[in-house]
Order: sequence, then C-alpha cells, then structure tokens
Amino acid sequence: MNDPLRVRAGERGVIRLFALDMAPEQAHFLGEPGAVAQMLGVADLDPDHIDIIALADLEQLGLAGYLAEGCAVPVGQIDQARLTTLTGHVLLIRSPAFRDVATILKPAPQLNLISTYAETPTDWSPKPIRTDSSKPRMPPQIARDATHRVGAIVFAVMMLLVGTVTIVVLT
Repeated sequence: MNDPLRVRAGERGVIRLFALDMAPEQAHFLGEPGAVAQMLGVADLDPDHIDIIALADLEQLGLAGYLAEGCAVPVGQIDQARLTTLTGHVLLIRSPAFRDVATILKPAPQLNLISTYAETPTDWSPKPIRTDSSKPRMPPQIARDATHRVGAIVFAVMMLLVGTVTIVVLT
C-alpha cells in the first residue's frame, strides 16, 4: 500500500476514499455503468464494490462511522477531523472492484484522494468448544459392543420366556 494509486493484482482489504468535486447531478451520473472506471482511467470495475455516498445521507453516523461500522476500518486509521470537513459526495472503492487485476489509477481532476484504508480482516479460525455436550462420551466401538450385549441378553430372556410358556402349555 505504498502508492495509493497503484492497485496490486489480487489486492484484498483496501478501501480508497475520494472526495468528489462536482455538482450532485454529476455525482449521481457516476452510478451509470462504466462512469467510475472512466473517471479513474481504468478499463473495468465491478460496480458491486463501489459506493457513491451523499454525505448528507449519513446523518448522525457520519463518514467516520460509516467507515468504522460499515466497512470494518479500524478507528485508529480514521482522521475524523479531516472527514468532518468534507461536503457533497464521496466515492468509496473496495479492492474487489478491480477484479484482481493490477492497475494504476489516473483519477480525473474532480476526484481527490482523501485516504486509503485497510479493512480489519475477518478471523475465520475456529474457537475451541468447551461445553459438556462437546466432550466425548463413550468410544463408538465400546458403545456398539455394549448395545450388542444388551441385545443378546434381551433375546436370551425372551427365548427363556417363550420356552417356559411352551412347556407350561404343553404339560
């Protein structure tokens, strides 16, 4: 992340924030297919990873809250004082928008890079389960052997009962 205008191939977890120096109508036009790519001087972008945000729409949350809570940017990376001075619209681009292709951004003069952020990665490592139900009970071989013994005893008792009833009835 040395150069915020250079995107590495396969880049993950980077968010680039641009202030938009344009009229609201022009900012809304950036929602059209290919418009943001054209403004950044790149061939193609995935629109699912691009947000054009009217700062007035964020109300109490603010841009700093949006970055921290909505984008998992650590609070220590966010310059709240700088973000509160912004007005109008901003453009937020996440790494997957570049489709794993290395590229160099050549933003139009209306795009002013505010900052580059690193998202907090999700910890997918499993946590050990420490509950009574997760503890092993009886090994399967022992449980199967015990079941077979109980079944054999029940069968023997039933045969004895059937034999006794047969003898009583015949005599």
